[in-house]
Amino acid sequence: MTYAVETPRTYDVEKLKSSTSGESLAEEELVLAQIAQEKGCDVRYRTCSWQKTAALLFSEYVCLSVLSFPWSFSVLGMVPGIIITLSVAMMCLYTSMTLWRYCLKHPEIRDICDIGQKLFGGSKLAYNITSVFFILNNTFVQALHLLVGTKLLNTLSNSAKCSVIFGIVTTATCFLLTLPRTLKELSHLGLFSTIAMGIAILLGIIFSGVQKHPFGYIAGEEPIVTAFPVTGTTYVTGESTPMELSMSAFLNIAFVLIGQAAIPSFIAEMENPKDFPKALWTVTIAEIVVYIVCGALVYHYVGNQYITAPAFGSLQPLYKKIAFSFSIPTIIFLGSLFSSVTARFVFFRIFKHSRHLHSHTVTAWTTWIGIIAVTWVVAFIIAQVIPFFSDMLGLMCSLFDGWFGFIFWAMAYLSLNPGQKKWNGPLKTLETLINYAFILVGVYITVAGTYTSIQSIINSYEAQLVGSLFSCASNAI
Repeated sequence: MTYAVETPRTYDVEKLKSSTSGESLAEEELVLAQIAQEKGCDVRYRTCSWQKTAALLFSEYVCLSVLSFPWSFSVLGMVPGIIITLSVAMMCLYTSMTLWRYCLKHPEIRDICDIGQKLFGGSKLAYNITSVFFILNNTFVQALHLLVGTKLLNTLSNSAKCSVIFGIVTTATCFLLTLPRTLKELSHLGLFSTIAMGIAILLGIIFSGVQKHPFGYIAGEEPIVTAFPVTGTTYVTGESTPMELSMSAFLNIAFVLIGQAAIPSFIAEMENPKDFPKALWTVTIAEIVVYIVCGALVYHYVGNQYITAPAFGSLQPLYKKIAFSFSIPTIIFLGSLFSSVTARFVFFRIFKHSRHLHSHTVTAWTTWIGIIAVTWVVAFIIAQVIPFFSDMLGLMCSLFDGWFGFIFWAMAYLSLNPGQKKWNGPLKTLETLINYAFILVGVYITVAGTYTSIQSIINSYEAQLVGSLFSCASNAI
């Protein structure tokens, strides 16, 4: 069922926004008002079905970062790796449902920055700080895909071309794909990239099993696979006991599963936001299966000594090139999706009450192109400064996902259950305590994770695992 607007109606949107009756009618009326106002416009935003939203979610969650799971399992051990994957997935499902309920109650919300302002009492400062973190989060995702795109071109190419040139080529390609102004136009590409990435992951699993030895194999040193962490390592690279799990490996897993920052933007373009759980449950079930199967099987075949992140680096050269090549659509598309989300945020703020928002004017298109160009230039610089895949994932998770994955949605829960409502009965009390625990989890990820990630980056530079900044040195896997 979708919201239908068959005859012209007049809505006072600002009045509907300020409704405090708590009745669902005002919330549904606001969605109808948004659809009605866009009717007949050149550019319409509330056009996504739940299936198209699922395609966008799939493209976000079925990505190259999935290939970091085998490395995380090698550090954590098979059993803790699977347990942590399931636990984080369930927490993300729960917090995403809270996010959805909050967006239903406030359908005027366009993105996570609007949520940040509401959660902190309408504070403009909170809005601005959330905006900075939101844009940085998306730009880091873009940078990650530029980094991987450069690795891909270096891996597939036998030439001696400079890595910086490959980075520029990847940046230009992603920029062109970001040009469409609505998410509906990107959803079809999202489905294609998801299928291609699924094939790449499947090939990675198959090739890791059929190859005689992992890449870099040393005669007599067979792959070692452990159920629990290997003892005697440090806090940055691993833990000394099974109870002290590696922070870096945990952050890699958490980063892939925590994707709530973009969800409000997806919901804001749905025809019927009430259908969002259909998309969420579909994607969550699929991602749990894919992540665990990929992490466990590739780790089983490759072992501790030969594992890399992404796991394609553990394959023999021919297998590596075949599997890696299927990830091209995802590398290009997913970075473009996050650039588009950022551009929409800035674009809506510039033209909030202007005809340019829904029109194909020269001013609108010039501004749109300018915004996405800036995001890709900044992303290119970040990719050159932090040229380490697992370290980039860890730093992104620690800087942003503590807030956007846990703290915000615990606060949203408390906002939806004010006063004594949050303590209404044993089950409600337990749920409330869990949400308070989420705040602590978010703080821990932010503080401990940032320390771990920065130290790991320092260690990587000290070990000379990559050349200097903006280096021509190959970063092929």
